[in-house]
Amino acid sequence: MNLESPKVTVQKPAQYIFDALSDVKNFEKLMPENIAKFEVTGDESFIFALKGMPEIKLKLKERQAPNKVILGAASDKIPFTLTGNITAIDENSSTVVLNFDGEFNAMMAMMIKGPITKFIETLANNMNKL
Repeated sequence: MNLESPKVTVQKPAQYIFDALSDVKNFEKLMPENIAKFEVTGDESFIFALKGMPEIKLKLKERQAPNKVILGAASDKIPFTLTGNITAIDENSSTVVLNFDGEFNAMMAMMIKGPITKFIETLANNMNKL
């Protein structure tokens, strides 16, 4: 299942956004208001839970400065990645698109598509909070 957030423009340089997304503590600023839990568990990992959803642990998998930050599920039970694609517009602004890529059975995909789509849209729309 591949989902993509809307492209958002942020009035910050691409390197700034890359650095901010490389620091997992900053993801708390991006989370939706219905966050039930957010806990940094290491330099490159955190756990979060939305109300009514199970806890998910994410960790940094890959970084390609200043254009890409890839987070992945720390558990192999639900394998997925969340990729932040950053594109510089000029010295002081950039665009960000989040891509969610996961392997789920048809039933699971049907159940989570809506909530995941809304979640990555919220993360993208909150980029200006970084």
